Amino acid sequence: MREGSANFDPGCRRCARLAAFLDEVHGRHPRYHCRPVPPFGAGRQRLLVVGLAPGLHGANRTGRPFTGDHAGILLYRTLHAHGFASLPVSVAADDALELRDCRITNAVKCLPPANKPLPAEVRECNRYLVAEVAAVPAGGVIVALGAIAHAAVLRATGLKPAEAPFAHGASHALPQSRVLLDSYHCSRYNTQTRRLTTAMFDGIFARARRLLTS
Repeated sequence: MREGSANFDPGCRRCARLAAFLDEVHGRHPRYHCRPVPPFGAGRQRLLVVGLAPGLHGANRTGRPFTGDHAGILLYRTLHAHGFASLPVSVAADDALELRDCRITNAVKCLPPANKPLPAEVRECNRYLVAEVAAVPAGGVIVALGAIAHAAVLRATGLKPAEAPFAHGASHALPQSRVLLDSYHCSRYNTQTRRLTTAMFDGIFARARRLLTS
């Protein structure tokens, strides 16, 4: 990914609130990444996983999506179980884990206060997701983790929310024979309250694997 490319800009400070918050967090945690977090995985993979935004002590610390906090535990274990990752655990941006026919990104590339980006920030960052979604080959699968990621994918593909409402386990047809699969986000809150169980999450990626091998 080139600096300032349509896919990712490591120096992006377009959202003043997010830029100021990253500066504040960096002051408290000078060893943290505290910059826009790049997607993980090579381009043009058939599976694209879209999360919400970097976590404070996870991706914002390590510089890799879903790495270093609770949200990534279930995700990487499930990806590994279905052959999309070489290892079941992601601990650092420079560890040995490799993704296989998979790429992971976020709807918003910068850490938001209280993990809640504003609608304008989601829209501003959508320019990068447009390029990432466009790179998914025909017949590929996009898994959206949560309603905000789902809405961001719809915006990136030009679909209206009424045409494809979010629901865990729902699937939606996208241009070029691609499929959008919806899942609740694998956050600590969702897993601890059992809104999202291991079996429910596994089912999403089992379906993604079947779609890619059918």
